[in-house]
Amino acid sequence: MRIAFHTPLNLFDDGGVSGDRRMARQLVAALETLGHVVEPVRAARGYLPSADPACLDQHRADAARLSDQLLASYRSGAPRPDLWFTYHNYYRAPDLLGPAIAAALGIPYVTAEASDSERRAFDEWSAQTAIVRHSLTAADVHFHFTDRDRQGLEPWRQPGTALLELPPFITFEKEPPQREDHAGPPRLITIAMMREGTKQNSYLALARILARIPDAGWRLSIVGDGRRRGEIERAFACLPQEQIDWLGLIPRERALDELARHDIFVWPGVREAYGLVYLEAQAVGLPVVAFDSGGVSATVMAGETALLAPEGDEAAFAGNLVTLLQDQARRERMGAEARRFVLKERTSAGAATRLAEGLDFACRHRRDKLRAAGSAAS
Repeated sequence: MRIAFHTPLNLFDDGGVSGDRRMARQLVAALETLGHVVEPVRAARGYLPSADPACLDQHRADAARLSDQLLASYRSGAPRPDLWFTYHNYYRAPDLLGPAIAAALGIPYVTAEASDSERRAFDEWSAQTAIVRHSLTAADVHFHFTDRDRQGLEPWRQPGTALLELPPFITFEKEPPQREDHAGPPRLITIAMMREGTKQNSYLALARILARIPDAGWRLSIVGDGRRRGEIERAFACLPQEQIDWLGLIPRERALDELARHDIFVWPGVREAYGLVYLEAQAVGLPVVAFDSGGVSATVMAGETALLAPEGDEAAFAGNLVTLLQDQARRERMGAEARRFVLKERTSAGAATRLAEGLDFACRHRRDKLRAAGSAAS
């Protein structure tokens, strides 16, 4: 099939660095392994920086013009898509193109990582949330990465719409390195951009957690950079500075090598969507310590490859970390299982199989809907 691939939040091939762009690239690659031709929809970035109605009006006007242009080009003989696939549709980046174009062409409409927000339906974001909800009812298949997203989609499940789990997966160009043995105290590592919001909140939580156990025999490497580096460095200033290494922003391949020189991956993940970095850390053989927050649990095997504390329970997080710091044998068992889990169960090949199943559902559902609409009209 020819698939129109739309990413309202960010153009996945614009050179930016983010988890959503990376997942979008992985989805495209998985779809291409199935033999499909995937064409990115060249739309302006659809992220809404504020709930200002004028901002939404401008985005809707731009989307209407682009929709008219695309439909006109298809009618004039340009290769038309057989299916529309939208990735990451939510209230700050609603899909303003897919439902209308799919309906006009009579083709299946599929989403991945779409989400609804009940809270936003009753505040200044209500208009944007209504647009998202319209697209949720229009879809033939929703792929959800986490159970939290599934729960949000359930109220909008319509006859002829499937909700299919697509567990977070990760692609490596070559087999990732394995964790290396080393002398000295256990080494902790965290990797995250230093930006406002959930990332900064997780960094601040990690600083408070480590302040509870300064003498537990750890050394921490921090990989990342960004606008909030100054505030984050100040949060860690109360800790023994000889136990902290600030490594800055490094390329992905070097980051994998750096992970392999450590023993435990620590990242609170406060309200994390899911976090591909958890999969990377496990792939090289590191156990994870995190909060059971957001979609983190979708990326690990709790109790087997990760110790998860209740969200916000910093004492429990510190206790889990001390448990692994003091038990090398358990660290190594969990790390070995973590590597097996990611390299065997969270692969692009497995994701492609699930995608193939979902696209088949979508095509059948759309045919049934068109048939029913034709019968009603006649």
